[in-house]
Amino acid sequence: MTTTTSTTGTLRPVPTGALNLARTTATAARVLRQLRHDPRTIALMLLVPCVMLFLLRYVFDGSPRTFDNIGASLLGIFPLITMFLVTSIATLRERTSGTLERLLAMPLGKGDLIAGYALAFGTIAIIQSALATGLAVWFLGLDVTGSPWLLLLVALLDALLGTALGLFVSAFAASEFQAVQFMPAVIFPQLLLCGLFTPRDNMHPALEAISNVLPMSYAVDGMNEVLKHTDMTANFVRDALIVAGCALLVLGLGAATLRRRTA
Repeated sequence: MTTTTSTTGTLRPVPTGALNLARTTATAARVLRQLRHDPRTIALMLLVPCVMLFLLRYVFDGSPRTFDNIGASLLGIFPLITMFLVTSIATLRERTSGTLERLLAMPLGKGDLIAGYALAFGTIAIIQSALATGLAVWFLGLDVTGSPWLLLLVALLDALLGTALGLFVSAFAASEFQAVQFMPAVIFPQLLLCGLFTPRDNMHPALEAISNVLPMSYAVDGMNEVLKHTDMTANFVRDALIVAGCALLVLGLGAATLRRRTA
């Protein structure tokens, strides 16, 4: 527990420990109110994954099996990328504008703030994942053997992972341009090594070992399990738990590294 000076000149405690549900939900509600007045950001989060899937389907119009083979994987990758980009920039904007410093001077811990952001963007992620999954399965004709609900689950976990990564890297960026520059460093290596372009066991052993510790690899593996199996498999459960665990771990790191202002 730390202290801060109130307007009356007295010291009062500022919580930094356990999460508080009221403070977390209040933070989430504030972020959602701000997003409501930013239609471009909402369009980026909700529509871009759908547009990309739509384009992908008709790029492979003459080879629908190709869309079936990679569409499920990209259904998880597109939400992760868009949530990473939007979350990192939005959080950085809060810090550079001084909003974050004012919030942390109130009875609001870093954990409350990170959890509130995760809850707000997680709500958007649910809508985003539902739209993208519904479009791919029921409109674009993505042929999956398993349940579309399992596709939705993995897409949602990927979007939450993107949110967590965005919150984490925002602590190391001094400007919105720098936040965007983190995408090649954080997202592109995972995209190349996740098994989307070639099976991971066909890679060089060193690259395969690296891919085994990257969360996007398990997101793609989980999607492929739904693509090939009618029932929920043990491998699917493992992949989903790894993606969820990585998201929680990165959120914890985000709370630990959160700074009040840019240097």
